[in-house]
Amino acid sequence: MVYNEPMLTDIEISQQNKIIPIVDVAKKIGINEEGLELYGKYKAKLSMEELRALQRKACEPRCRGKLILTTALTPTPAGEGKSTVSIALGDGLNKIGKKAVIALREPSLGPCFGVKGGACGGGYAQIVPMEDINLHFTGDIHAISIANNLISALIDNHIKQGNQLGIDSRTITWKRCVDLNDRELRNILVGMGGVADGVPREDHFCITVASELMAIICLSTSISDLKHRIDNITVAKTYDKRPVKFGELKCTGAIAVLLKDAIKPNLVQTLEKNPVFVHGGPFANIAQGTNSVNATICALATGDYVVTEAGFAADLGAEKFMDIKCRAAGISPSVVVIVATVRALKMHGGMAKADLSTPSCELLEKGFENLAVHIENIAKFGVPSVVAVNKFVTDTDEELSLLKKLCEEKGAKAVLCEGWGKGGEGATELAEVVADVADNSVPAFHYLYQANLSFADKIRTLAKEIYRARDVEFAPNVLKKLREFEEAGYKDLPVCVAKTQNSISHDPKLMGAPRDYIFPIRDVQLYSGAGFVVALAGEIMTMPGLPKLPAALNIDIDDDGHISGLF
Repeated sequence: MVYNEPMLTDIEISQQNKIIPIVDVAKKIGINEEGLELYGKYKAKLSMEELRALQRKACEPRCRGKLILTTALTPTPAGEGKSTVSIALGDGLNKIGKKAVIALREPSLGPCFGVKGGACGGGYAQIVPMEDINLHFTGDIHAISIANNLISALIDNHIKQGNQLGIDSRTITWKRCVDLNDRELRNILVGMGGVADGVPREDHFCITVASELMAIICLSTSISDLKHRIDNITVAKTYDKRPVKFGELKCTGAIAVLLKDAIKPNLVQTLEKNPVFVHGGPFANIAQGTNSVNATICALATGDYVVTEAGFAADLGAEKFMDIKCRAAGISPSVVVIVATVRALKMHGGMAKADLSTPSCELLEKGFENLAVHIENIAKFGVPSVVAVNKFVTDTDEELSLLKKLCEEKGAKAVLCEGWGKGGEGATELAEVVADVADNSVPAFHYLYQANLSFADKIRTLAKEIYRARDVEFAPNVLKKLREFEEAGYKDLPVCVAKTQNSISHDPKLMGAPRDYIFPIRDVQLYSGAGFVVALAGEIMTMPGLPKLPAALNIDIDDDGHISGLF
């Protein structure tokens, strides 16, 4: 491969790549063809037998690799490149002779046809086959959508057919879902055609990646674990206020059947033929934002170093990785990589997007306050961090030197990464530094809050320690609902805060490092199957909308099946 600054689009670079059979990629990490379920030549799922074997292997500490978590500063329209850096770092580690495996989330079709784009990296740091992964892939997200909506249909059918459980349809909390950005479906009325068409009620859609079933798939380790979690989903209340679990409808087996393949991790490759587990796709602004426990465990069992990522910035994905995923899976990172760009920091300092090519150490230093908060936040979990500076051609030497100096003053080494233009070769220095920190750091990982705190205190801890708020304002009835969750036996569950990704605060207009504000919680939801409570802050929506000019405008296909415009 020739490494140059890409003049081609991501999809053109991907299409020019010489992909190798996935069975050959699997052999690099000790997985034989018998352990794969092939989806064509270039993508596969692990068989259930192989999954169980790797889970057993990962239980032995000497067989478990070192976990490297990639996160970022607060996103801006300038772009940060967290997935690109994650992939480049994995390739870079392999370049320097380390046995590294990558574990990432599956892309959602919502951003693909909306505004954000896919999740396969960019330039010469990509995972392939890019078109397949960004579109239908192996069908996991479709299976979750169908299973989710079968639950809805079964609830409504139970009510229509006599309602033996006495479900109060006004209290149904289970939402239908679709893996698209469709704001028209946020609030709808169903059952309006007449008696034969069901019982009229208000209903709602979320995007599939925000479904509790997505969270469950990402946290379940086996079919029996999956069924147990599905049984425990709280779907509504009865007329006498008793919570109703989905297991009471006696249909859990049907849901599990639809998800029997979706629970198995997928295996693909980077442009440099290195192995990547891609499995699960929850957003970090409205869900836990990390790939599946199964995929991470399989990566830890097959690599000496595992690079994984958590969605959006450290206040969202990284915090949830630590407090939700690590707590559930019994894992912990050896080092955290925080992705930053000079351009994004200048935007946090007040520079307009149109002016980002203009050098400004003054606005860079002002915007550094945002990155400083994320460095501080990672330290609160007892984990060392390294800043990966995703380099752009407009960055000046003076700006890069200042950024390195500011990071060192905060106790984090900053290293340039040129993976977008050079692939793994552009991330070898970053790989050397990260591997050294992972090998020599003394484990001191801990959660931000203890499980026995009240839900209100867990939320206050997150608001004050991570989001830097002065206090929390709970909407009427929220504290009552939290007490009900605790009295029902869920007090020890962690909290998943759903909030904007565009600010450390709840307000997307507050860039930089906002402090001393009131953090508003407008609602809470019990995800008793997944095993956490969701707290919705500010105006965050679980069903996004399309922008004025969606990415769908640029996507096309010709008679030969050649796709264009997909980034």
